[in-house]
Amino acid sequence: MAEGRFKVKITVLKNLEVPDLVEKYGKDVQPICAVAKVGDEWVPERPSKPDDFCSWAWADIHRDVTHLALGGNFPWIKQKGTMISCCTDGLRPVIFKLERIEE
Repeated sequence: MAEGRFKVKITVLKNLEVPDLVEKYGKDVQPICAVAKVGDEWVPERPSKPDDFCSWAWADIHRDVTHLALGGNFPWIKQKGTMISCCTDGLRPVIFKLERIEE
């Protein structure tokens, strides 16, 4: 791994349900994300989208993954090398924990 680059583990913490919004605004959608299940984990070799990771979710979290991979921290998060990020699908949001792996 290049100097200054770290792996980042991505873990699904929570799938949120908003049945009232799905009912009112959804069209042929499941009320919860069918792709990311609680406990699913990925550790990409580089800060790039894992093959089986949702493209829409990656678009939302990739800047946080890259920031951690380059050694950055988020001052509002208690644990250094960690971020809580999310897929912003308004009908099926998913919360991810991002953790820098320092080997």
